[in-house]
Amino acid sequence: MDIDAWVWWLVAAAVLGIALVITAMPELGMLAVGAIAAAITRGLGGGIVLQVAAFVVVSVALIAVVRPIAARHTSRPQHSTGVDALRGRRAVVLERVDSQGGRIKLAGEVWSARALEPDRAYEAGEEVDVVDIEGATAVVL
Repeated sequence: MDIDAWVWWLVAAAVLGIALVITAMPELGMLAVGAIAAAITRGLGGGIVLQVAAFVVVSVALIAVVRPIAARHTSRPQHSTGVDALRGRRAVVLERVDSQGGRIKLAGEVWSARALEPDRAYEAGEEVDVVDIEGATAVVL
């Protein structure tokens, strides 16, 4: 029983498709599409060189073009959490804040704070920016 080359290309595409499902590697799906392109090329009468060329060109084109687009759309934005999320936030001074210390209300909580600049002081009611967190103390500006 002699099986034509286009059938082998479809078998390769099916194997690559199964491997895609098992491994979740999208590149395998792109290679499967390349194998389908080679099967179509053989079905239209193309020789082995043309089949391999179709497989390579379609696979490489998909990996080079589709993969970066897909990666851009699936990347998750980085969200700051914990102490990192507090940097850059605004706070209200509760008790005078200077280089020695004080208290602020930050994200609904009372924090100890100190001024970034040694000669600067902030009075109760003023708004300040949190530039850093050192332990349990907010450094404000």
